[in-house]
Amino acid sequence: MPRQQRRPPAARVEERHRGARGQILNAAWQLAAERGLTGWSLSELGAAVGMRAPSLYVYFASKDAIYDELFAQGCRDLLGVLRQVIAQGTTPAERFREGSRAFVEFAVAHPARLQLLFLRVIPSFIPSEGSYALAIEITQLLTDNLRQLGVTDDAAADLWTATLTGLATQQVSNEPGGRRWARLVDRASAAFLATTTQAHSPTPEE
Repeated sequence: MPRQQRRPPAARVEERHRGARGQILNAAWQLAAERGLTGWSLSELGAAVGMRAPSLYVYFASKDAIYDELFAQGCRDLLGVLRQVIAQGTTPAERFREGSRAFVEFAVAHPARLQLLFLRVIPSFIPSEGSYALAIEITQLLTDNLRQLGVTDDAAADLWTATLTGLATQQVSNEPGGRRWARLVDRASAAFLATTTQAHSPTPEE
């Protein structure tokens, strides 16, 4: 029987490091869900993963660095959801509607994540260039879908992302766990398409 190859020590250390980072991030999400994004300390986070607060600096340079990785993680998760939903749509209009629904459902599912991704609730936190690039990719995905519908006005894309985040924040702020605002996505989608696609349709003189 061939001998099982052992991984180099450096690879095992890196794997343990990634595992510890993952545990820290999971605990941070849990604390954020229970106490809000700013309602927990590094000492409490360390206790949640069996570490003292100074040990966290082995894995993250600061609390804002933890927020930055949570931001990037949230953006990657949303991108994955949107790509999957949009890929399943048969027409641009269907992709638009389904993507809009998925966006709001994702946002309301985790209020702390919504705040981190779409609201400025941590004054000291600014996403890193790499993390913010993921947020830009989300906007670009939605904008590309609009362009397939003939809507090329950047202001229209801004209006739609503001509409989606507005519905989501209204829902989590005023009726957590409910559907009062989330159920309006289809109506908002229809109204938006009716006005913007009409506004961008060629006139007889064009």
